[in-house]
Amino acid sequence: MILEALNYAASWPLTSVAHRPFIRSSVNLWARASRCHAAWAEHERRTKAAILAAAEGCRQRRTVVVLGSGLLRDVPVTELSRLFDAVVLVDLVHLASVRGWLAVKRLKNVRLIERDLSGLDALLAGQPTEPLAFLRQVPYLDLVVSANLLSQIGIGAARRLDGHADKGALLRQVIGAHAEALAQVSAETCLVTDVSYTVIDRGGGRHETVDLMYGADLGDVRAEWDWPVIPFGEESPDYQILHRVIAR
Repeated sequence: MILEALNYAASWPLTSVAHRPFIRSSVNLWARASRCHAAWAEHERRTKAAILAAAEGCRQRRTVVVLGSGLLRDVPVTELSRLFDAVVLVDLVHLASVRGWLAVKRLKNVRLIERDLSGLDALLAGQPTEPLAFLRQVPYLDLVVSANLLSQIGIGAARRLDGHADKGALLRQVIGAHAEALAQVSAETCLVTDVSYTVIDRGGGRHETVDLMYGADLGDVRAEWDWPVIPFGEESPDYQILHRVIAR
């Protein structure tokens, strides 16, 4: 708890006022990632492998943008820094722990940007939903990575839309807008996201499965795997929550 409090306090002045409400959830994720490091290791390895495979497929390697860079546990930022002239990490919050790690590594071609990538505000205002329109302003863009972000966009939007009559349809639009925006980028892209989760007991019984894409179709995928986001013992000794992850 002390380390969490210190990370929260150190991140507060480094984060814009609009995004400070999200520091707590980022710190909570940071703490859980530490507790569950063994259970998450394979997922992190496979995510990094998918990103590096996309990077290797780029004809030029000038600028890479990582959407949802988060804790950097699943982003091969050191390798990307070596491969590309510029690395741009985009998320709502960049914790002090992440900033400190980058400073220690002296990755001088890495830039941090705070940004809401959901597009929900525009959708609710009846405006065109172009959550990734800012990418048009990025010069020499050769690769865009969406790193375990899309489900988090959906979860955050679902909280804001509680009680809304068109919640399901709006969530599909938010998810679909992100996938469509990636498809329209004039650069190589890599999308890694968890698409569903299942509650499983120790006997292998499946008690609940939830579609994190809310019915949105992401098209063909290159790889799939399971990620025990909540392993046995994290919340209960009797069940785990297993997320299904795709890469495309």
